[in-house]
Amino acid sequence: MSSTPLPLGLVALPGVYQPQADTLLLAEALSQEELGPGTDALEIGTGTGALALHAAGRGARVTAVDVSWSAVVTARLNALRRRLPLRVLHGDFEARTAGRRFDFVVTNPPYVPAPGLRLPSHGPERAWDAGPDGRGIIDRICASAPAMLRPGGVLLMVHSGMCRAEGTLDRLTGMGLVAEVTAKASVPRGPVLRSRRAWLERRGLAAEDEQWEELVIIRAQYL
Repeated sequence: MSSTPLPLGLVALPGVYQPQADTLLLAEALSQEELGPGTDALEIGTGTGALALHAAGRGARVTAVDVSWSAVVTARLNALRRRLPLRVLHGDFEARTAGRRFDFVVTNPPYVPAPGLRLPSHGPERAWDAGPDGRGIIDRICASAPAMLRPGGVLLMVHSGMCRAEGTLDRLTGMGLVAEVTAKASVPRGPVLRSRRAWLERRGLAAEDEQWEELVIIRAQYL
């Protein structure tokens, strides 16, 4: 994986998701997009604010949203440290952006398949657990994309191949967007997936003794 323009020296309060391979892959994709002054951008699930700050550093007007107060404080602190303008909101992305449209939406949503039907309401697991098929947040983003994007606007999202990229493409296409997979990468499984190996295999979401996870970048444009 090539070097990326992610901000360096980010701080993170306890429990805040720090940039990892999925963030880096998304940053590579983001660096290929036309962002600059006049671009209104939104990041859903900002965490440390790494991707939002990358966009702000290129001149975009960026709003970042996260359900975690720790993440909101972290992103605001990192914006102050880097002296970049960044509007960081706490809460559900649909509620906090209702009635607004953006030229660009970027997101690294929770996508790890997890036992239990309900999404976690607190704790660091909110940054990754996304229901039995890993699509609890992905499907909401797909359904909301037309309301969030201006004509010509772009949604850029990363998630695991276990969540079925074709399902994401089908949903976005069904909502009137032109969608495609623009990048893939294989990375070693992290501790969360390793701890759920047997459960993932029983559900048919992972091959037996599989040690790698495929990440995909989905790019969708609202024409």
